[in-house]
Amino acid sequence: MVRRKESALDVLAALPWQIGIALGVAGYWFVRHGAAKVFHASGGPIAEGMTRGFETDALAPLAWMVLAVCWIGAAASYIRRLQRARLLATRSDLASIAALDWRQFEQLVGEAFRRQGYAVEETGQGGADGGVDLILRRAGSRTLVQCKQWRQRQVNVSTVREMWGLLAHHGADAIKIVCVGGYTDDARRFAHGKAIDLITGSDLVTMIAAAQNRVATSTTFGAASDNPSAASTDIGATAAKPTCPRCSTDMALRTNRQNGEQFWGCSRYPQCRGTRALQG
Repeated sequence: MVRRKESALDVLAALPWQIGIALGVAGYWFVRHGAAKVFHASGGPIAEGMTRGFETDALAPLAWMVLAVCWIGAAASYIRRLQRARLLATRSDLASIAALDWRQFEQLVGEAFRRQGYAVEETGQGGADGGVDLILRRAGSRTLVQCKQWRQRQVNVSTVREMWGLLAHHGADAIKIVCVGGYTDDARRFAHGKAIDLITGSDLVTMIAAAQNRVATSTTFGAASDNPSAASTDIGATAAKPTCPRCSTDMALRTNRQNGEQFWGCSRYPQCRGTRALQG
């Protein structure tokens, strides 16, 4: 798939909206004030003419244009942030996830990883047919993510092999593949012992529930700030995510299907089956 050439607005919209606001202010100030000093210092008749242009505010429209473009990009970034947050807040089960199109599915997965503390880059390289859809960065590590919005079939070993082959090419540390359904036995065998995390639809539901719980806890904490005992109870019920006692990987909140009780399970399951009790 040929990647569409990005415009300046695309780049700005992909940045945090606060950066777009700051770039607009900085760009406006430079065109109106700072650039005159730069041209004046360089000397020469062309620079002198440009300096007179700055002094007479001839380039004021350009300064306003720079500000407007940056702030439009910031507004687009802020709207996208709200859309992703709403998308995550309204998914509660596999059926609601399977109803999404492939682009919404990528956005949902990216937002779920953002809530885990990752910096997420949406590459636009994957598309509906696969490839590197997201790049995750956290604590100096770089992880490639492919999102498979397949409703009717399992992800096979060839897909996993292809992603594994991109690890060195992109200089990444690990691979994550996220799908709605599951994986073939051959795919799981190939991933075993490698830096490959195969995330099923059920795992994604758990990730989303954990993210929603963190948001709910944050809201409850703010509302209960005048009642320290109530706030501490809510925070204690959803403590910081522990690490696996077997492989030291981050754990995910899971639910026992037989008794409905929640517990911490290794995010690398089924490669690792480490668990912890929710309390302690």
